Amino acid sequence: MKKLQALVIVTLLSIASAVFAQDQGDATTYDFEDDLVSGDLVRPDGELLNVRRRGRRSSLIRIREHFIPEMLKSVEDL
Repeated sequence: MKKLQALVIVTLLSIASAVFAQDQGDATTYDFEDDLVSGDLVRPDGELLNVRRRGRRSSLIRIREHFIPEMLKSVEDL
């Protein structure tokens, strides 16, 4: 049991040290000095279509209210 606890502690410590080691890395910076950086908004060619949604329709699926009596009736015929 103590070996398992020691293994868990060693594993947690190694994970924690790996996390702290990643945080100490240098940040990458880019210096464009006096370069002019420009860009345009890119949009797809064509027209924007607005489609009007139709009203809600009722479902074509109907719940069978008398399912159990119909099931029992079909079993009686066997």
